[in-house]
Amino acid sequence: MKTTNKILLAISSVGFIVLFNSCASIPKNAKTVRNFEVDKYLGTWREIARLDFRFEKDLDNVSAQYSLNNKGNIVVLNSGYNYKKKEWKKAKGLAKFRGSKDIGELKVGFFGPFYAGYNVAALDENYQYALIAGRNLNFLWILSRTKTIPENIKADYLKISEEIGYDISKLIWVKHDRNDNPYINEK
Repeated sequence: MKTTNKILLAISSVGFIVLFNSCASIPKNAKTVRNFEVDKYLGTWREIARLDFRFEKDLDNVSAQYSLNNKGNIVVLNSGYNYKKKEWKKAKGLAKFRGSKDIGELKVGFFGPFYAGYNVAALDENYQYALIAGRNLNFLWILSRTKTIPENIKADYLKISEEIGYDISKLIWVKHDRNDNPYINEK
């Protein structure tokens, strides 16, 4: 085998391993919710806090809507208001369970075949508040069914986040001062 072919094979193998691991990854100290009930999780969630990243840069009034498609996967519609550009943005994606549907371990993708970890690390019994760990310590979200979250839930989720290894001082606390999101309840 030529040296060039060996190099290409090695690069392809490493690329495949990185892609595969990004689909199924979860921070080392994170645990996911068991007895997860997807039907209770569906609907609209408000983003209370997040670790900022380029796809959500300059967004406030962020919401996520989850519904099931005919294959049992979760259709995702994220939207938010870009306060610098003064316009609403949206992104449609698809979430799939990585294993059993009663465990809060999913992968979500917005760009073709590329998926990243979406791990439900904490969830109240009434499915009103959720803590979502991404594939690594760069991705974290606190969600609520309403525009606010009780202080005791907030404190619990921040404690869990720190125990996982997140730097909670870097959280962006999302403003919810608008009621004109054109994408809420869009299918």
